[in-house]
Amino acid sequence: RSDFRDQPSIGKQSQPLAKNDDESQSGFHKSWTLLLVLLIGAPLLYVLWSGIPSLLDATLSSRDAQILQAFRAQMKKLKNTYQSQDPNLWKRTHVFLEKHLNASHLHLEPAILLFTAGQEAEKALRCLSNELADAFAFSQNATTIKINGVDKAILDSDIVKLEVDNELSSGFREGKKVAVVHRFELLPAGSTLIFYKYCDHENAAFKDVTLLLTVLLDEQSLRKSLTLQEVEEKVRDFLWTKFTNSDVPSSYNSMDTDKLSGLWSRISHLVLPIWPEKGLPVEGCP
Repeated sequence: RSDFRDQPSIGKQSQPLAKNDDESQSGFHKSWTLLLVLLIGAPLLYVLWSGIPSLLDATLSSRDAQILQAFRAQMKKLKNTYQSQDPNLWKRTHVFLEKHLNASHLHLEPAILLFTAGQEAEKALRCLSNELADAFAFSQNATTIKINGVDKAILDSDIVKLEVDNELSSGFREGKKVAVVHRFELLPAGSTLIFYKYCDHENAAFKDVTLLLTVLLDEQSLRKSLTLQEVEEKVRDFLWTKFTNSDVPSSYNSMDTDKLSGLWSRISHLVLPIWPEKGLPVEGCP
């Protein structure tokens, strides 16, 4: 009898053991499922994640290619219009600006170009610099900031400095990519020091932009036999005389040799001469 009475209690004790076996098997399956998900999912996530930069690079490369193509087309038009210019002008300008476009997402410093001419090429200097700036801006679907030294020549140096700073800062913040500053030599001497801020090699306020500066020399013409080094020295000497003239107190007091040396080192990245051009309209630029 006692054996018979003990049998149901044994049955009752075996039920929890079976339940524990089921839970162990279920936990085992869940662990394997999780492991499989990790083994399959981790490489998949890695492939997807590593592919994102490639997609971004492909998009950027495509955009860069379109920008370069547009710029080259604009430069070809300009070369056909201004046929009297030295081939060296086109080669150096093209290489310089295209290099800047190629590094559109990795700029370390702004691109600075200085164009100069004698009196006989004043119109070509103004028109070609305008159109080069517009071509550069057009290729990036942007517009050009234009500053004219003629309009600011008789103004107070501090006022001009503030105006130029505001025009450049606001324009670049709005997405404009290039500024052309006509007749740089007519700006009040002290005001030109604002270009430390925009033309510095390492600490420029905007690194992904281009500035084109023009200087009209006093002499009637430039000899085409001049080397680029000689042209650069001529412009440097001209600005030295213009900005440190003791006969103009406002210039003499706000500019000295050290300041001008610092300014010149920032704006003389590439100095190129522009020759007279036949066929330009009497009024305005083409």
